[in-house]
Amino acid sequence: MTRAATWIKMLAAGVGLCVGGPAFTYWLMPTEDELFKKYNPELQKRSLEKREMREQEFDDFVNKLKDWSKSDKPIWEAASEINAQQVAEQRQKILDDRKSLAAEAERRRREMQESTGEGPKA
Repeated sequence: MTRAATWIKMLAAGVGLCVGGPAFTYWLMPTEDELFKKYNPELQKRSLEKREMREQEFDDFVNKLKDWSKSDKPIWEAASEINAQQVAEQRQKILDDRKSLAAEAERRRREMQESTGEGPKA
């Protein structure tokens, strides 16, 4: 056998593997609809109920990625800075909520003491 025939066989085998392998995988892999139909009815119902929430979470994530990519810094640095700011804001909001709840509880306690006639204790 000549050297050219060996090269031709090698190229044919390479193309067969490079094209045929992914094509075979694509042919075997079920679609999302086929997988969904194999779920039991309870899982189908739960999946449909949570679909909108998952889509919204994904949209929020994509929007965050777009915001992070506007920065000159790498995305992970921009994300960590923004997340740190959000955590600080959430922490401050929780502290403010606690203060307002404590003030409301104190106000109610004074109202109850006044309505029972005890008056404030020193």
